[in-house]
Amino acid sequence: MSTVRIHRALAAAGVSTVIAIGLTGCFNPFERMVQQGVEDAVEGAVEGATGGDVSIGELPSGFPESEIPLIEGEVVFAAGAPNQEGEGWLITIKSPAADPVADAVAKLEAAGFTTDPNLEGVDLQGMAIRTNGTWTVWVGGDTDGVAYTVARTE
Repeated sequence: MSTVRIHRALAAAGVSTVIAIGLTGCFNPFERMVQQGVEDAVEGAVEGATGGDVSIGELPSGFPESEIPLIEGEVVFAAGAPNQEGEGWLITIKSPAADPVADAVAKLEAAGFTTDPNLEGVDLQGMAIRTNGTWTVWVGGDTDGVAYTVARTE
């Protein structure tokens, strides 16, 4: 699976989960059991479609936590698609910070991630891309939280 296909699969997984979570929020399930059942169904459906690991509320297995610093907050959605050609993850974190994107970028830079010289001066419309030679991390979001897309640098 190419890097482009990994990113497409992660994006599809993210959209599916956001829709499912939004629907459960709109209908206000009566009990935690119902919510857990929906989450399990979404995880199973996305994992079946992508062949990856999907988690709601926790990071997926294999995510390089020690190498990729994440902001503090609640993991709303996480999906990973490691394969023979590369690895990739999509992590969404709800954060109480005033500017979660700036916090995420600051944490990455403190860990040695830098801006790709080819992108200096390019307006990324509220997104940031940082790399450390091993990992490339795309960060985007708003005042509610951050979405990370992480891929092994080729």
